[in-house]
Amino acid sequence: MKLFFMADVHGSEYFLGKALDAFEEEGADFMVLVGDLLYHGPRNPFPEGYNPAKVAEMLNNVGEKIIAVRGNCDSDVDQMVLSFPMLNDYSSILVDGRRIFVTHGHIYSPENLPPLHKGDIFVSAHTHIPVAREDEGIYVLNPGSISLPKGGSTHSYGLFDGEVLEVKALDGKCVLSMVVEDSRS
Repeated sequence: MKLFFMADVHGSEYFLGKALDAFEEEGADFMVLVGDLLYHGPRNPFPEGYNPAKVAEMLNNVGEKIIAVRGNCDSDVDQMVLSFPMLNDYSSILVDGRRIFVTHGHIYSPENLPPLHKGDIFVSAHTHIPVAREDEGIYVLNPGSISLPKGGSTHSYGLFDGEVLEVKALDGKCVLSMVVEDSRS
């Protein structure tokens, strides 16, 4: 199973269109939305192509392929226009005996991990800065932001194919990559 991780859309129809093209090109089975979907938030500028209503429509068109968690800029009102559940603060995905814990990053973070086992993957966003690393046996992924990258990073998304954690720029170029060891050994 191939998972496509996308975060911090912040209502950008323009960058969501590019990310949906990447999702299609990557041939991923599911799109995992790591929060901050529609609203730009009070600390962020309006992203290019800011159009939350259109973003909701575009995401609803692929809703059956979406697993989503709430970000700090997401609200109950957003859920009213989305056809897939997105109000949980975290979600767990099991892939070949490995737990992938997904959260936006404003509650749990790489500095405040939930209880995880060696070999598990912790996915968060919130910082808008991509990360792919192993820390004391836990794999950490931040796909970055598709619309408002920070810290000199590029517009990006994440992938996991069961063996490799990867962050790619929206043009498909690899930004970060690491092999994930088999957790069953």
